[in-house]
Amino acid sequence: MKSERVSGHVNIHRVLIVTLCLIMEFDIGQCDARFCVNVPSLHMDAANKIWNFLQVNDRLIKSDVIVGLGTHDTRVAMETAMLWFEGWADVIVFTGRSGNLTKGRWNRSEAEVFRDIAISMGVPSCKIYIETESRNTGENIRFTHDLLKKRNKVPHRIILVQKPHMGKRTVATFWKQWPQSNTPIVSLVVRTLRITLERYPNNDVGDLGDVISVMMGYLQRLPLYYKLGFQTHVHIPSDIWDSFLFLQKTGLYNSHFIS
Repeated sequence: MKSERVSGHVNIHRVLIVTLCLIMEFDIGQCDARFCVNVPSLHMDAANKIWNFLQVNDRLIKSDVIVGLGTHDTRVAMETAMLWFEGWADVIVFTGRSGNLTKGRWNRSEAEVFRDIAISMGVPSCKIYIETESRNTGENIRFTHDLLKKRNKVPHRIILVQKPHMGKRTVATFWKQWPQSNTPIVSLVVRTLRITLERYPNNDVGDLGDVISVMMGYLQRLPLYYKLGFQTHVHIPSDIWDSFLFLQKTGLYNSHFIS
């Protein structure tokens, strides 16, 4: 009887969350005025080209696990929970200790913060694993594999959830960092938050200028991290790179570059 009650509560949550998903997908309002710094229109045109290029939203496939990658954007945890409520996998892994953008932000790991958000939305704690030691995307991938291997749950089919401007880099990092094993990957689905650049800024990720600066840093890392062996190659079309160089020359969005 108790298990039936729990199942009923979860099903009610599923209906409510799926409804919320539909509402959010069509929420196309304007940027919150608190975070809309005055970015020139030519800069926005270039930034939007890069933003759209970096996103990945593969067709969803029923999978073995949904992995929410740790970040400063807590909406990734919400999106991961929503996909679980929609029934795309039976279990969730949240991965991450801290990174460049979360160091000192919380008194807990990214994975613990994300787990608590998912539980507050109604995901049962028994459906969530956490990995709390990784400090970058490569470690997110490798340590998640190790966690699942210890539980004899190495997946064939994986959904990765990430913030929009990390989509391309997440795919490239996964194929380089996921350990080879006797359990081949049959399908990899990467989902990034479906939101425009203008609507993305909030208390977690900062204002529009902050977001563009972080995004520029992510694009800069694509060729650099390939050369360093951290990820596979990502082709960057010439118009995207031209947009990057245009914004770089302004000197306004270079705070997250690496040398």
